[in-house]
Amino acid sequence: MCADVSRIELAPGYSISHVILGLWQLSGGHGPVDEEKVFEDLRRMVGAGLTTFDCADIYTGVEELIGRFLKRYRPQSLSGELPEIQIHTKYVPDLEALPTLSREYTEAVVDRSLRRLDVECLDLVQFHWWDFDIPGHVEAVSHLVEAQEAGKIRHLAVTNYDAKHLLEILQAGVRIVSNQVQYSVLDRRPEGYLVELAQEYGFQLLCYGTVAGGFLSDRYLGKEAPQEPLENRSLTKYRLIIEEFGGWDLFQDLLHKLSGIADQHGVGIAETAIRHIMQKQAVAGVIVGARSGAHLERLMQLYGFELDERDSAEIDEVLSRAQGPVGPVFGLERNRTGEHGRIMKHDLNRVRSE
Repeated sequence: MCADVSRIELAPGYSISHVILGLWQLSGGHGPVDEEKVFEDLRRMVGAGLTTFDCADIYTGVEELIGRFLKRYRPQSLSGELPEIQIHTKYVPDLEALPTLSREYTEAVVDRSLRRLDVECLDLVQFHWWDFDIPGHVEAVSHLVEAQEAGKIRHLAVTNYDAKHLLEILQAGVRIVSNQVQYSVLDRRPEGYLVELAQEYGFQLLCYGTVAGGFLSDRYLGKEAPQEPLENRSLTKYRLIIEEFGGWDLFQDLLHKLSGIADQHGVGIAETAIRHIMQKQAVAGVIVGARSGAHLERLMQLYGFELDERDSAEIDEVLSRAQGPVGPVFGLERNRTGEHGRIMKHDLNRVRSE
């Protein structure tokens, strides 16, 4: 393993790579997948020290793909030739299932992930609840606790939880090791009470959206705002975040500032934006899309520099002019009548059909 790749202890005896490979781009909606090429790329990235994968029960075909990769990879891992891999998945019950969510439903999803990944125990399960106006999220987590006690889950976590509702779980005595949230130089909603809660209760943040679907990159520096329709739902999602931030002109100010800092460190805007979040309090990992091994060299650059106080102060000057996003983590996205919530898909689990 590359000695330069930092690792974080997420729980006692359980460490992850600081950069986590996000595999949502390998799902069915992101174009054809060359499985042999994916396996070759994943092996290269794991060999470089990027050993932690992030997937979900609702990413079509991804758990099965990882399961097939593990079947090939496992003999070398067990022999010590290659490092051990950590697989983080999610439990995202359909919105319509929440009012009657049962222990049996939860058990079926957990067992399905075990089969798909071809493992005896899930390393980390991250729980999502679509609508806190629907009661029962703490009870639903208790079903996951039972699966953990049965040896099916190693560690429990949540995703897209605001501080208020996460506190309800923590006060119920459930041990949560992480909360996966959207966190970037554009979207600072996790800062404040959620970070304080993490420090008080000992969980950490795993962060997605750190490059805002690719908007935080050299590709958009000095460019006009893209016109609708955008290429994919991810760009639509983060274009809305840019509007919440303060609009395209302020976004360009931020890109120019990040570009100047990036040039000083010999990296790109994307790497600078990711590094900014990597250095934040309570952050254990940043989740970066990794559809191709061609990204490996740029991912490894994240370990070759740090932002200093002057860099942070320059970024903060632009951020002081930002208008938002405001409110709790995932609050805008949870509002199904708003423009952020309307692009969400709430029924991708379909556990009853399998």
